[in-house]
Amino acid sequence: MYEGRTFIQRLINTLEQVVDEIILVAKDPEQCKRFNHLDGVRCITDIRQGIGPIGGLHAGALAAHGDTLFVSACDMPCINVGVVRYLFDVIGNADAVIPSWNYDMIEPLHAVYRRSVLLGYLADHESFSLRPMIRSINTRYVSVEELRQFDPTLETFTNINKLEDLERLNAGSFPDNDRE
Repeated sequence: MYEGRTFIQRLINTLEQVVDEIILVAKDPEQCKRFNHLDGVRCITDIRQGIGPIGGLHAGALAAHGDTLFVSACDMPCINVGVVRYLFDVIGNADAVIPSWNYDMIEPLHAVYRRSVLLGYLADHESFSLRPMIRSINTRYVSVEELRQFDPTLETFTNINKLEDLERLNAGSFPDNDRE
């Protein structure tokens, strides 16, 4: 919970303002059952089990109806509508728009992808890492500095992996001073 709502509730409330459909990818049917109560959300399961985020991308891309997809991790409770809208707006002819802190530090789970490109790559991939895919497609990198116009503290990139991370977020010391 953050500010009285679950991370998933926060994501849904934000994303429903900017996307046409919300697909939640869970690891198995049992996990999907936990989200049955969520209106306007379709929960599906990984098709390729045990391969991490790339398995979720594959299942989500197969289930999606749109041509461009915003992808987010479920542990990012502070997604900013303006940032997401901007990523959709600047995709142009690119296959993906990925926020970037620098060459090595990118945000592939807070990005916009073309569905057809994801499906093409993920149909027969060898790596469980997103980096080889991102480096092999026509990716437009957007500096996080460019995104400060929508989210001055870059809270949109907050990722909560441990209770200590949530405590730091509640104390107001996350994420800006940890990324750079």
